[in-house]
Amino acid sequence: MVKLFSLSLFYKGESCVIPLIAEYDTDSFSFFQRKSVQEFLSFTSKIITERTHPGMRQSVKEQEHLCHVYVREDRLAAVLISDEDYPRRVAFTVLTKVCEDFAKKFPPSELNNPAPMNIQFDGVREMLCKYQNPKEADSMSRVQAELDETKIVLHGTMESLLQRGEKLDDLVAKSDQLSSQSKMFYKQIKIHITNIYGKNVQ
Repeated sequence: MVKLFSLSLFYKGESCVIPLIAEYDTDSFSFFQRKSVQEFLSFTSKIITERTHPGMRQSVKEQEHLCHVYVREDRLAAVLISDEDYPRRVAFTVLTKVCEDFAKKFPPSELNNPAPMNIQFDGVREMLCKYQNPKEADSMSRVQAELDETKIVLHGTMESLLQRGEKLDDLVAKSDQLSSQSKMFYKQIKIHITNIYGKNVQ
């Protein structure tokens, strides 16, 4: 069964990425892992938004997950994190739709403010729930048709998205967004994957 884990909206300013609203579904993880998982979903969403140019759509594979990002020309950005079996084209249909709905209520030209904003928008939670089943997106045929002519860049790993010389380990270690518990959780996951596949995972 396919799975969506998070849906987030950001404003990609000239100098920083501003978080707007995010919703998570971490029920498939153990109770004690959920806080760390949510922090990493948020952390990863912000990183790939920072490294995606306005007007661009791309997907980034991170272990068994796919991180789909769409940054509009007006710098409103959306990120959907799913398992690797969730259809990519459906993911971008969802991202386009949530951006359109959000922009009707909150014009992107008014979002370039680094101060925390009290944004009330139920659409993110509703879409994360509704589109757990990708067939629910079939009715959005107009958006689908537009995406047929749009190139979607696929990155095989998170490292391929990072700037030359950057490493995910270093970004994790420096992050103020991640608690010490979440950083330890990240190290444990890396050790676990290395034991399974017999190779070092960057």
